[in-house]
Amino acid sequence: MSATAALQPTLILVKPDGLKKSLTGNILTKLAETRMIIVGAKVVQVSRELAEAHYTHLKDKPFFGELVRYIQGEIYGADYRRVLAMVYRGEDAIRKVRDISGATNPEEADSTSIRGSYGRITTKGVYENVIHASSSVEDAEREIKLWFKPDELVFPIYPTKTVIREKITEKVWA
Repeated sequence: MSATAALQPTLILVKPDGLKKSLTGNILTKLAETRMIIVGAKVVQVSRELAEAHYTHLKDKPFFGELVRYIQGEIYGADYRRVLAMVYRGEDAIRKVRDISGATNPEEADSTSIRGSYGRITTKGVYENVIHASSSVEDAEREIKLWFKPDELVFPIYPTKTVIREKITEKVWA
């Protein structure tokens, strides 16, 4: 077993189209085949800032704006402006999740993969591929740190530090 294959974490997003089509259970069932564990999960309303940071590597592409609107769920209406963000951890996690997810283009994805089973390309050319999966160890770390705070994971997967912040405003239960 190589060092990169040993208990890798990976980010998985069930995108707005996956939520709109009620595919969360189907996707989780497929992911269960990897025999990995979930170390964090939450529903996120994706801000423009988060969407742009997530897709920063594609910012020079002509479809960048449409991609940002897609991950924000803007094209699906107010009820679908969210994603399910999860961190899975296991041996060779990135490859396993990428294999089960299928090719980014749903038409090129194996029919037994998540994208091959549930994805489509709209008449406007948008890849509705229902799921995001980190593509490398480096991308997984960047993405996990973007989408999750250390305390939102059941155990630390990266080094952390404790800081004292002043004047933090947060919403609490009334």
